[in-house]
Amino acid sequence: MLSLQRIDRTGIVCPAMGDGGIEGLLDKEWLLTNERGSYCSSTAAGCHTRRYHGLLIGTLDPPANRINALSQCLEVVSVGGRRHILTNFEFGGRLADQAVAYLRQFRQGAGAHFEYEIDGVRLTRSVYLARRSDTVAITYRFEDVTGPVELEVRPLVGLRDFHGLQRSWVSMTATQTEGGIVVHHSGAHGGELFMRCEQGGFEADAQWWYDFLYRVDRERGQDCREDLWSPGVFRCVVERPGEVVFWANLSRRFETATATQFDVEGLITEVQEHRRRVMGQAKAGDRRLRRLFAAADAFIVRRTIGGRQRCTILAGYPWFMDWGRDTFISLRGLLLCTGRLEEAASVLTTFAAAADQGMIPNRFDDRSDTAHFNSVDASLWFIHAAFEYLEAGGDGAMFARELLPVIRWVLDSYERGTRFEIRADDDGLITAGTEQTQLTWMDAKCGDVVFTPRWGKAVEVNALWHEALSRTAQFYDGRNIENARRYRTMADRVAASFRRCFWNEQTGWLNDCVRDGAVDASLRPNQILAVSLSGDVLSAEQQRAVVDVVERRLLTPYGLRTLDPADPRYRGRYEGGPMERDGAYHQGTVWPWLMGPFVQAYLRVHGSGREARRRAARFIEPLMRHFEQDGCLGSVAEIFDADEPHRPRGCFAQAWSAASLITAYMAVKGS
Repeated sequence: MLSLQRIDRTGIVCPAMGDGGIEGLLDKEWLLTNERGSYCSSTAAGCHTRRYHGLLIGTLDPPANRINALSQCLEVVSVGGRRHILTNFEFGGRLADQAVAYLRQFRQGAGAHFEYEIDGVRLTRSVYLARRSDTVAITYRFEDVTGPVELEVRPLVGLRDFHGLQRSWVSMTATQTEGGIVVHHSGAHGGELFMRCEQGGFEADAQWWYDFLYRVDRERGQDCREDLWSPGVFRCVVERPGEVVFWANLSRRFETATATQFDVEGLITEVQEHRRRVMGQAKAGDRRLRRLFAAADAFIVRRTIGGRQRCTILAGYPWFMDWGRDTFISLRGLLLCTGRLEEAASVLTTFAAAADQGMIPNRFDDRSDTAHFNSVDASLWFIHAAFEYLEAGGDGAMFARELLPVIRWVLDSYERGTRFEIRADDDGLITAGTEQTQLTWMDAKCGDVVFTPRWGKAVEVNALWHEALSRTAQFYDGRNIENARRYRTMADRVAASFRRCFWNEQTGWLNDCVRDGAVDASLRPNQILAVSLSGDVLSAEQQRAVVDVVERRLLTPYGLRTLDPADPRYRGRYEGGPMERDGAYHQGTVWPWLMGPFVQAYLRVHGSGREARRRAARFIEPLMRHFEQDGCLGSVAEIFDADEPHRPRGCFAQAWSAASLITAYMAVKGS
């Protein structure tokens, strides 16, 4: 019997049917993750709307090489001879949504819980993902059972790369083994899916199910139809209140499992205890902060580099891996604010160990541990995060031994010059790239079309450059007079050049990018970093002017627009095919991660007193409601439409979006 303690009451509750009906439930998503980078995800309706949804998306080379192993299960409950389907699907032109009639509530906490009522029988279906293996347990807890109830579970298998889609011309086979079945795929990716149900027997009945439709992929102008294979059906009969457990496990090669590998009590206890430890770092009684800390945990995973297991941060679910820029923008909110200094140190050393030519990787590969370096700012964000780690009480000896040499390597390489034409110009400012490169975070390109050309001197890159020099000089104060003098001289020169190059007297704000004598004075949010970062490069009057214009023209309830609505290039909707979406990505689209720097800058120029914090709290309240009620429940989307109603778009759970909300929330609370 499933104990009541296993039903998590600390998570987010979603009523079964709100004003939006089934469509409202399809817009709400849920996500469970583990330390390997594996995950489970779907909608509150239980109907997949993306190719990236699935009951088990595992990883063969954690956190890379992800496989959508178990896509879905057709679940049928029979009471008194009447069959009731509990699974919602969308095929070709039809939404099969009969299960919604039985759904009473959806809850997400340590697991994802669907509560049904079927002919007087109460059923709680819960999905749990193991912390350290690619194992999912789906439990069916029956209550108010007065006669025989039959449960059928028909698994629908993908066993395909999670970026792709499956078609029925591939070959899959199932082999019955002790305790369950093993499904093999004819593809070359490797991996086998093991499934079992102790309380039920398996009946071989291989079938292809055709033409599943994923509506979000269709909206994005992508392939959106898939076929799934089923090896057969697990059946069992429940005659009294009790529990049935269905298991699925992905591994490179399945070997006969021991009973302890399928211990549902142990799995759930481990997941819940980990969640309690993570949430326990929050201020007592602050339920919102506890949930934010739980959200942060989803992005913290482990990666093996050089035979050593280290921590890293996934940039976003469902499709991003660990990106350097995103990692170091996120590190404060996800790890320092949550008191996870040891893991922060591991993340920093993960990337430091992969440095090359004085550059920190901008990302690791989707299918290996290969590092890619196509960024000018990731290395500077690394320096920013390293000093934040030290100031938060991090290990000073480790900092000096493993991080400081890399920091100096980056500074020296940027001054002299490194790959991608990154170098200090005659005025001390960093210039980078050519017409063929996209090295800043505003890097959208489709085919040969570059939508936001920012090669040359970018405003936020040079704000980061100045801060890096200033913080390094401060570190050497009292330790090494020569080094302190050197870096302070460089920082002072950069500050003077920054004001001459970027402050625009005509507009009253900062230029966004300067190259070859040409000035791009577009009103964009990058300038807010010149105020939010610790290196002061602007006068108090200039700082206030920047914050004021960003608040008036770029601030929305969910973050900052990437372009002034008055600009003729402005795009209010992020929608359509790849060309249309890439064209809107940085031409108006709202980015929640910028809310953190904005709040920090706002409090810097307006003071951090109670009234200023109260006003700043109003800025983030809509984003908090999104976190609790919309999109991926308990997380924050990558982007939002620039125009009302500001629909969430892109990745449904983004690391720097969640991290930014944590830092902003703690700032307005005075934590």
